[in-house]
Amino acid sequence: MNTRTAIRTALLAVAMMLVFSLTAAQERIQIRWYVGLGAGTDAPTIDAQQAVVDEFNASQSEIELTLEIVDNAQAYDVLNTQIAAGNAPDIIGPMGVRGRASFSGAWLDLAPLIESTGYDLSDFDPAVVESYNIAGEGQLGIPFAVFPYFLSYNADLFEEADLALPPTAYGEPYIDAEGVEHPWDMDTILELGKVLTVDADGNDANSPDFDPDNIVQWGFGVGFTDVRGRDTLFGAGNFVDADGNAVIPDAWRTAENWYHSAMWESYIHPNGAYNGSDLLAGGNFLGSGNVAMMPIHTWYMGWGTAGLEAAWDVAPIPAFDGVTTAKLHADTFGIMESSANPEAAFTVLSYLLGEKAQSLTSVYGGMPARLSLQENFIETFTTKLSTDFPDTNFDINWDVVTAALAFPDSPNHEEGMPSFLEASARYVEYAQVVDNNADADVNAELDALQADLQAIFDAAK
Repeated sequence: MNTRTAIRTALLAVAMMLVFSLTAAQERIQIRWYVGLGAGTDAPTIDAQQAVVDEFNASQSEIELTLEIVDNAQAYDVLNTQIAAGNAPDIIGPMGVRGRASFSGAWLDLAPLIESTGYDLSDFDPAVVESYNIAGEGQLGIPFAVFPYFLSYNADLFEEADLALPPTAYGEPYIDAEGVEHPWDMDTILELGKVLTVDADGNDANSPDFDPDNIVQWGFGVGFTDVRGRDTLFGAGNFVDADGNAVIPDAWRTAENWYHSAMWESYIHPNGAYNGSDLLAGGNFLGSGNVAMMPIHTWYMGWGTAGLEAAWDVAPIPAFDGVTTAKLHADTFGIMESSANPEAAFTVLSYLLGEKAQSLTSVYGGMPARLSLQENFIETFTTKLSTDFPDTNFDINWDVVTAALAFPDSPNHEEGMPSFLEASARYVEYAQVVDNNADADVNAELDALQADLQAIFDAAK
């Protein structure tokens, strides 16, 4: 064989290999992973996600996974358009409850695939798994990344007030400075809050000399959430029932009256006028150093406490009427019901939730929902926080943080409602009225809210 013939033969072999490779790739089941309803659209996360895609594709020869990233500002509209055109992706995520609920009815019930594949759920808190079991729709997700809820508190303010610190574990009572036990609940929060609420002259809210027009320190404040989020401390619920009717859950009516009283009668909670003030760091209650107790999620850690010079720690979420509800923020992935290849999509989903869970949750900033990965996450997370925020101490009661996962709100406070944006705007309007008006009739305002929500829901039918 001469040189020219040898070269021609080699080139032909290379061409045949390329054709074979392209044919093999085309024969792979195509699965599209859509990112945009939650984290994953900022530059540092894109390369990490693509690396996961490349690793998955290299690990097997049956499925070809492709990554689609759409900026969050357009992601909802783009996905709606794709669904309407019959061109929806297969897997969506990471996304929170709000993202999933925005596409009600579009998700595949994973229960049959979990059963047929023998998918092992034993590494997750059963309560968190159950939180994805949506009435009438099925098991819409498997836990991935969680952001537990806990009570953060300013230990220095407790010490200044000669108060014993909050309990260190769920099920423990609050033991006061005299050794008397009290249930760790919202009633105890109210009593502690009065001692921890102080005016400019140093009088606490129990003092007859207390000046409510000149408060410089508050005992308790629920920040970085809306009406549905704050009311969940008193029990899980939603403004719409299973039949699509507007409702005000009894626990939420109690909650709203409690908050209004806390703002305008006992004064332990900042009212609307104070909420965004410089005194309270624009709503960062704990970080301002002027609010003693604030329930919050893990995503707050670091940036939220960056300006706090006082010692701080975390405690269990207080109960109401004997029931503890620690509202849950969580991200997962969903498979669209329209997927032409649900089994292959579930294979990808299992990969993302399995060996890649640790790396991806770190990329997105969440705690792994897998119990076996949480201890390592906490160690890594605290090291990173201490490096990024060297002036803040993160040697806190992490056991309380993870224990909150046993008390998620079901239904979740971010579940969907008909005409979601309009309904949300209406309850935000309600909060503006009651939080900024000492004379507001809370029950009357709630009744008006229910009537208006019903009209909104009816119009959406």
